[in-house]
Amino acid sequence: MYGDPGGWDEDTARPYFFLSYAHTPRAGTRGAGDPNHWVSKLYEDLCEAVLQLTDLPEGAPVGFMDQSMHQGQLWAQRLSQELASCRVFVPLYSPRYFNSVACGQEWHSFTQRPVYPERQTSERTSGIVPVLWVAMGQYQLPEVASQLQFNHSSFGPDYAAEGLYALMKLSYFRSAYELAVYRLAKRIVDVAEDTVIPVGRPLDFQSQPSAFKAAAPTKRLRISVFSYKQSELPDGRNPDYYGPNRVDWHPYQPRAGRPLAEHAVRLAKQLGFHPSVHEFDQEAPELLASAEPAAPGVLLLDRWALRDEQRREIVRKFDRSNPPWVSVLEPWNSEDPDCVAQDRQLGELSTQTLRFKHREAKPSFQGDSSGLATLEEFEDALPRAAMRAKYAFEDRAKSTQGRPGAPRPSLREAFGGEPRTVNEPRTVNEPRSRRPGTGRGEPGSDEEGGSPPGAAFGGGEA
Repeated sequence: MYGDPGGWDEDTARPYFFLSYAHTPRAGTRGAGDPNHWVSKLYEDLCEAVLQLTDLPEGAPVGFMDQSMHQGQLWAQRLSQELASCRVFVPLYSPRYFNSVACGQEWHSFTQRPVYPERQTSERTSGIVPVLWVAMGQYQLPEVASQLQFNHSSFGPDYAAEGLYALMKLSYFRSAYELAVYRLAKRIVDVAEDTVIPVGRPLDFQSQPSAFKAAAPTKRLRISVFSYKQSELPDGRNPDYYGPNRVDWHPYQPRAGRPLAEHAVRLAKQLGFHPSVHEFDQEAPELLASAEPAAPGVLLLDRWALRDEQRREIVRKFDRSNPPWVSVLEPWNSEDPDCVAQDRQLGELSTQTLRFKHREAKPSFQGDSSGLATLEEFEDALPRAAMRAKYAFEDRAKSTQGRPGAPRPSLREAFGGEPRTVNEPRTVNEPRSRRPGTGRGEPGSDEEGGSPPGAAFGGGEA
């Protein structure tokens, strides 16, 4: 698999290390700083230290860190090229890291390359130098990580006890941080010089499996898209925002021309989910009829598609069933002239269709009256929507544990009658007008959603 370097110029300098880390989502408050800033600072400090320890010429690549946060063909090709050519793989250990599908794919891709000791007497058999980003304590490492024999205490006792993140954040540990970075850089250089890891053929990154153990069912995320195909658009709607399939909807073009579901998949993977993407119309029957949900979901809802009366009725029935483990997100491009012109009319149509979802949405989960107006707002909202759906899914699982013969949901209620709170059977004297989710005070009500091919429900925040 790695016999062909894929056209790599043997005279081109190879990066010493590939820094593999789990992207941390921003805090819930808007305007919060970039939580990945500290990883960038570590990367810069490592590059500087490696330069001091080697004779790398000016302009030669020292390391690689994926800072683009982009997906798509060019992004995947660049990542694959770096994983096929770097000399050392440096994973930043954290619970989030081992829950990340993308990080597992990076680990797998690198370890497909053979490793040879530089000298016959050398015992090095791995090109991986793990780093404690946070103290892992009793965290159960995946098998591929636990098999590595690595002495973290050699980087200093404070590092081994706290992890690099704490050493960076607390001025008290400044000297301990500098020592850990120096010794880490030296270890990277030593491993690079003590091993021979041939340049390999870049793999199709997005099709690679994760090196980590498959996640639990709660880590799956079904992203569903409710939108149009180009061929079924109503008169007057600009086709530039759509594609041959409904999941190809890209409302933030031209700034973001890729399907919105791809953005949702990228964000979900950063949270450690195993996402899949689906058309909402195909998901709805199973969602309404299933006794037990298969996974949490996010619904990405295009308000323009609510103009189709028949399809709008499907969304209304979904709203009546009101599953809290499916969040709804409503992207609404403020730079799209069609959206600006129809903002009030389609906003009212959304409110009428999603009565329960809108009624239960908390202020912190709400976009403005025009929905999620920018890609940045969507990227802030999606992680919160996905986690909210996950919490509700877990609550559902807990409430049904040990309950014999839980009854199937009533389709009469889902399609016409007033719904009851999803996780609570109605008592004999309970009034039928009771609204779903009221008085629960738990993280279960739903507002948002989204997903890539093969996922569940998802959508803009309602």
